[in-house]
Amino acid sequence: MNNGNEGVPFMKDTRDFLARLGFPTGDAYHLPTSAKRFPDGAQVRFEIPSVEGPNVLAATLEAAKEYGVPIHRVSQGSGIMLCTDAEIREMLELAASHGVEVSLFVGPRTTWDITAASHTPGGKGQALRHEGMDQLIYAVEDIKRGCRLGLRGVLVADEGLLFVVNEMKKAGQLPADLVVKVSVSMGPANPVSIYQMQMMGANTFNVPSSLTLPKLGAIREAVDIPLDIYVESPDDFGGAIRFYEIPEIVRVVSPVYVKFGLRNAANVYPSGKHIEDIAVAQCREKVRRAALGFELLRRYYPEAVIS
Repeated sequence: MNNGNEGVPFMKDTRDFLARLGFPTGDAYHLPTSAKRFPDGAQVRFEIPSVEGPNVLAATLEAAKEYGVPIHRVSQGSGIMLCTDAEIREMLELAASHGVEVSLFVGPRTTWDITAASHTPGGKGQALRHEGMDQLIYAVEDIKRGCRLGLRGVLVADEGLLFVVNEMKKAGQLPADLVVKVSVSMGPANPVSIYQMQMMGANTFNVPSSLTLPKLGAIREAVDIPLDIYVESPDDFGGAIRFYEIPEIVRVVSPVYVKFGLRNAANVYPSGKHIEDIAVAQCREKVRRAALGFELLRRYYPEAVIS
């Protein structure tokens, strides 16, 4: 693989060994154009996160029509367990009528549990993972319930759950067409670790928000599944606003979900009727941000293929 390291003797044995394994020998500083695509031939899709419930989804879709911006996927973070059956069905029907994918987070997680560890600086890495077998079983039951209601997209942040869900899909105990999206909270950040997530059953992977284009390019060389990247990340993920990088992200990282979070926004997890107005207002603003990104993409990379 050509990663801009040719002729550089440094660490050659290690680079050669990685090449024999089929991995990049360094970050992709030459920023190659990705030839990989979505099944429909597109390079890019747009995602709005933290769409917490049917009323927030309705407002998101209304804003998308108002701003003339395509929205291909919405994701939700509070979890399947915090939605009623009727709310899940309403979200799925509304999304289907607009040709939009839905990805709902698995509900039980360490941050919802009785432990305080995930709320400490040193314990944040375990926050959305599942502590113990019981909580892992609860998570599987959450997914099974969503699938019974027609859900075909789930958001996971635990390697054990990812493995079990993939095995259940192969055994016919979960739908074969269930799309498993790995959360940005999982944390893998290099081509080898993300390749492992793909091998364990990830269908789409949310990379860490701060990865540079050369790092993203090397990941794209190693994996085939769509990558999701915040071009505006929430404050607790660094708050970066990378709108002018969107054309190059699309060119180098395709197939990619360009994802619009929001700076200076309230944390709405877990959401509910008590803060629904805030969730609605924030999602409408995310769509406005997506319209800005859409304009930049059309201006600087007009030949980009959008689903």
